[in-house]
Amino acid sequence: MLDNLRQHRYKQIPQTDRIFEKNREIDRFLSSADDKELLMIKVGLILGIAGACRTDELVNLTVDDIEDVGSSLIVKIPNTKTKIPRIFVVTDVGNMLELFRKYLSLRPPHVKHKRLFCTTKQENPVGKNTMGKIPSVVASYLKLPDVACYTGHCLRRSSATLLADAGVDITTIKRHAGWKSTTVAEGYVENSIENKTKIANQVLVGTTTSAITKTVNVSESNIPSNINFENCTNVTFNLNVNK
Repeated sequence: MLDNLRQHRYKQIPQTDRIFEKNREIDRFLSSADDKELLMIKVGLILGIAGACRTDELVNLTVDDIEDVGSSLIVKIPNTKTKIPRIFVVTDVGNMLELFRKYLSLRPPHVKHKRLFCTTKQENPVGKNTMGKIPSVVASYLKLPDVACYTGHCLRRSSATLLADAGVDITTIKRHAGWKSTTVAEGYVENSIENKTKIANQVLVGTTTSAITKTVNVSESNIPSNINFENCTNVTFNLNVNK
């Protein structure tokens, strides 16, 4: 059912607004593509998705805008189209931090400019046209249909869509992407496949959760060493302490 809904959504999305799915496409590209040829593409994909970045934001990103704190990257986008500076974090998921560090280590020490993304020889900064082709390069590698439809805006749209599918609220999506208006963010929430599935369950079933009550009496002489809860959703703990 979910696959059918995704196909239906693709038909509704304008031909220049295709998006990437995390497990099937983003993760597969990062794990299987050759670092020797596509390392810059991988790093651009990671930062673009993680920060809902526009193409020019990636182009202008400098090494000084990224702080490696060990367990994550703190990325600053000081200049944006909406004049709203943003900060986002890339956590140590999969090998994302390893890929970034590997790419940064290839940067020659004599390079005078501070742009993060450089040409193959790691000397000249990458331009907007090259950066805007990152989604189409990824789509071509994955042999996705309609490669030309994966434009530079794809990374930003994919980021917002992934958040909406994860159930993130409009305000958070708006702040993450740096939109001034909630209109665009509302569109992602309304078109979220997971959100539509949840609504369908509410309409057809009447509820999305089932309640299970478990009462455990605990005294000083009868305290269980372990209480394990597996595969639980929306669990509420009521603790009554009698002195």
